[in-house]
Amino acid sequence: MSLPQKKEFRIPQWLMLLIVILAISVITAIINPRFLRINNIMNIFEQISVLGLVAVGATIIIISGNFDISVGAIIGLSACVMAICINAGMNSFLASLVCILISMSCTTLNGVLSILFKAPSFIISLATTSIFTGLGLFITKGVIRTVYGQFDFLSKTRLFGFIPLLFIICLLGFVMVHLLLKYTQVGRRLFAFGCNTRAAYLAGIDIVKNKLLFFAMNGFFVGLAAILLLSRVGAALPSTGSGYELEAMGAVVIGGVSINGGKGDVIGPFFGVLLMGLISNVLNILGVNPYLQEIASGIIIILSLGISVLRTKKD
Repeated sequence: MSLPQKKEFRIPQWLMLLIVILAISVITAIINPRFLRINNIMNIFEQISVLGLVAVGATIIIISGNFDISVGAIIGLSACVMAICINAGMNSFLASLVCILISMSCTTLNGVLSILFKAPSFIISLATTSIFTGLGLFITKGVIRTVYGQFDFLSKTRLFGFIPLLFIICLLGFVMVHLLLKYTQVGRRLFAFGCNTRAAYLAGIDIVKNKLLFFAMNGFFVGLAAILLLSRVGAALPSTGSGYELEAMGAVVIGGVSINGGKGDVIGPFFGVLLMGLISNVLNILGVNPYLQEIASGIIIILSLGISVLRTKKD
């Protein structure tokens, strides 16, 4: 008779990230007390709002076992079109809807092409990145589109006088997807899809319909991110969203979402986004060379992949 094996205790990924965040915060505050100023903390929250929404969409895509590296180009294209619409006199709300529809159309196109050619979504989105960037350049003719003073109410609004509305919108995105993953049938299909597509098909899940749904959901949050970015920056170029796709994937993987799909949540990615925003802010406060900050960003992404691989082997 074999003895029952003891269950291995594992610290949740989000808790590990929280400990790291607190440790970095304490050390930085000791070195430079300005770090603890409420304006600086709120600035961190505002800075991570756009990346946070991109990470929310990336969480959905990665759990489903797919990748979309074209989201940076989609943000640039959507923000440029929105800026053009606003400058043409369109209502800000309608322009925002156009931005989201364009974003959802682009991400859904990635899903359609992936299904049509039976190709990995990573390769498809790599190709469409050039297409979306080219469209943005064609529409804008390479000229920056500004909306200074016309669409800044989101970035200027502070709840209770100090909490950025951008961060609240980002937080709502995380809450929305958390509820979706935990309590809805779509969430269960998402995990089933990511774990084993073949088994999901045999269980009666419509593979095509659900894959397109997951890509469209990703596009919704990418579109929101583009809206927030345009409000915050006040201008748009086709390259406006460049780099967000890799940072978001890094934050999601750091947060414990398996790169193989089928496992994860949005709690870990939230702290992953917060950690990346914190590190960027700390490096600025400490006066670190901007070029070295780029190196640090790349190191974080590499470490996130390493952590994901180690966790996958243990599982």
